[in-house]
Amino acid sequence: MREALTPSRSVRILAWASIVANIGIVVTGGAVRLTGSGLGCPTWPRCTEDSFTPHGELQFHSAIEFGNRMLTFVLTAVAVATFVAAWRTGRRDLRRLALILALGVPFQAVIGGITVLTDLNPWIVSLHLMLSMGMIGVAVLFLHRLDHPGATWRRGPLPGLAWTTLGVGWVVLYIGTVVTGSGPHAGDENAPRNGLDPAAMSQLHADVVFLLVGLSIGLVFATVLVGDRRARSAALVLLGVELGQGVIGFVQYYTDLPEALVAAHLLGAAVLSAVLTRAVLVVALPPDPTLPGLTEERDTRPEALTH
Repeated sequence: MREALTPSRSVRILAWASIVANIGIVVTGGAVRLTGSGLGCPTWPRCTEDSFTPHGELQFHSAIEFGNRMLTFVLTAVAVATFVAAWRTGRRDLRRLALILALGVPFQAVIGGITVLTDLNPWIVSLHLMLSMGMIGVAVLFLHRLDHPGATWRRGPLPGLAWTTLGVGWVVLYIGTVVTGSGPHAGDENAPRNGLDPAAMSQLHADVVFLLVGLSIGLVFATVLVGDRRARSAALVLLGVELGQGVIGFVQYYTDLPEALVAAHLLGAAVLSAVLTRAVLVVALPPDPTLPGLTEERDTRPEALTH
């Protein structure tokens, strides 16, 4: 029976596929915006009033926007396959997370449709991107739970620092979307902007980034002090991604936001969401030492483990 409950290699592959697919949808969505193709398909769910596919004078921009929409079907296929594979493991925790990943796809599609129908309202665009960031985090949690089924949440100053870092990281990600909403890359030349001052928003974004980097440095030192090598490694990876993002962000700002650097910064934001989540999980949801090698969900209460 235990062998039947052991997650297979295919589940692990699908877990990674979920992470990659959700990051991919962020990058392709950025490509739509950076090429001015946000309204290449001016309606939803059709591309035009009388066709689901692009054609006519909007062919170039429509093809880019339509291609991004088609990736939703790839994401759907991955999410469905992940749910089926998770269901076959018999583990409730994996089933729940896989269900969230599956339900996130139509929810994201609806928000995408609202984005188009509101002519790329910048606040809806921000919501659209942040949901993708959240889905990346859920996919990372799915992979972590796959490897550590008996893990329970740890409390204390170190997990508290990790959670604080995650919270500030999400503030950084959101303010980044607000900065974009005030800047030139609207997705269409006629799309509305949020009306905020780009310089002021960029400064606010930079200030919160400095706070995030400071917390991450603190997390690195804290993990060194407690002697947790896995947590130290996760914190160092997080810090490295933040520093890379910082360099790209400053360079793109002082070079008038070239599309290539903006695209790289957007990819970095998606990766940042993943490594932020992983850092918290490694620190606050460590493997259960009482269940070595166990790959099925069990009742880990003390009275259950005595039987």
